[in-house]
Amino acid sequence: MTSQITVDDQVPAKETGPAPASGLRGHPWLTLFAVAVGVMMVTLDGTIVAVANPAIQKDLNASLADVQWITNGYLLALAVSLITAGKLGDRFGHRQTFLLGIAGFAASSTAIGLSSSVELVIGCRVAQGLFGALLMPAALGLLRATFPAEKLNMAIGIWGMVIGASTAAGPIVGGLLVENVSWQSVFFVNVPVGIIALVLGLVILVDHRAENAPRSFDVLGILVLSAAMFSLIWALIKAAEWGWGDPRTLVFLAVSVLCFVFFAFWETKVSEPLIPLSLFRSLPLSAGTVLMVLMAFAFMGGLFFVTFYLQNVHLMSPVDSGLHLLPLTGMMIVGSPLAGAAITKAGPRIPLVAGMVATAAACFGMAQLTPGTGTLTMSLWFALLGLGLAPVMVGATEVIVGNAPLELSGVAGGLQQAAMQVGGSLGTAVLGAVMASTVSSSFGDNWAEAELPPLPEGQLELVEKGVQVGLAPVPPGAPEPVAQAITKVAHDTFVSGMSTAFTVAGVVAVLAAVVACFTKRGVNAAAGAGAAHV
Repeated sequence: MTSQITVDDQVPAKETGPAPASGLRGHPWLTLFAVAVGVMMVTLDGTIVAVANPAIQKDLNASLADVQWITNGYLLALAVSLITAGKLGDRFGHRQTFLLGIAGFAASSTAIGLSSSVELVIGCRVAQGLFGALLMPAALGLLRATFPAEKLNMAIGIWGMVIGASTAAGPIVGGLLVENVSWQSVFFVNVPVGIIALVLGLVILVDHRAENAPRSFDVLGILVLSAAMFSLIWALIKAAEWGWGDPRTLVFLAVSVLCFVFFAFWETKVSEPLIPLSLFRSLPLSAGTVLMVLMAFAFMGGLFFVTFYLQNVHLMSPVDSGLHLLPLTGMMIVGSPLAGAAITKAGPRIPLVAGMVATAAACFGMAQLTPGTGTLTMSLWFALLGLGLAPVMVGATEVIVGNAPLELSGVAGGLQQAAMQVGGSLGTAVLGAVMASTVSSSFGDNWAEAELPPLPEGQLELVEKGVQVGLAPVPPGAPEPVAQAITKVAHDTFVSGMSTAFTVAGVVAVLAAVVACFTKRGVNAAAGAGAAHV
């Protein structure tokens, strides 16, 4: 008995790529352009939706839990499917899975815009996550197979630049669309972008499959890994609501650990595993994966509080807060291709270590922010953070994908993306717990020291939850001096919690710098690189 399904067993294990490419089809830089348009659609959607959530909540009369599911449903579907999606690309070709991901993502976006209930929105967001999972690993697989080894880092650098630019544009474009058109337009904008990406992909992209590409599917491995990823991400999402010591949180974490252990055991028994554990015999690949988790922990976990700091403490609109984050994303845009060039010349180790040191310095710097910190000071720390992240995004991707054999480039791309999702979820959950603990331990004392009237019985916990995101519990009609005192206590307490959270993020970034010392140029980077355009 086996849970492994073999597909097209009679197909010989040989290259199925096309004849040498000429003209538009298979041209490396045009391939990068086609891939970048598709990736831009997904990354733009990742930040643009957050701006639309309040309008969706109001228009569809949704609860706060419903709105959270608009984000969580997408995140769960994406995280659970990434590695399996990468395997599909390795088996059937990254061109096919990329085009399917583009078409499905655009269609799901259309369905969301036409939805008349929040349940339909959530369901279509889950579909978006599944199609996004098909698209992202395939993009890296296409770049790996199209670019020669000496140009691959530059291509990944430009790929990272596109991610940074579209991430930066999300809150600004989303704010303008929601304010001047409708929340539906936030999703409809994906349709023309998707059509352009689909046409470019059909005209330009060339399929290439390795000589020993996988021909079967490890069904049990897929199911067990999916269960492990779901349980882990679900526990991290719900920990803030349930509490880390809650039996439900502990059960999901335990199920996740057991599934991961069984998955590792099963992968040693099946003839063609979903993730050959031999991949992790490569110390650089393992270090790159851990580095990606730690980087996402520090970056995404810390950035979660920055948006609340700008909007609830500095009272900025979503558009204004997006503009204030431009130094961060701007440095990622500028730094990514430069990092690609530096990594090509010097290898990934020095740029990765330097990048994580800069990220740590930025985190420790942002731990010094106060409610009155000016734009210039904030911009300097945001810019340093972007400058530090650029080489890490490029270098860690090269280390993971470049140290995997060509026939597993999709799985490696899925592993890279999954590491980012796990790290980001872990960072948000852990730093959120740090924030909650700091607020809980200091808010009551700060309130009493300000000689404010005691809060009504049973209201303390509710008020603290608001303070955790920078909201000041000013009652309607409160005298101006009282309102100012309440606001000062709330904002000082929030900033204190944010400072502790960024300090933890900085320590994690220092640990990531140590891990980066074990990375090196991909030993398989040249094997099959540019094979679709030779």
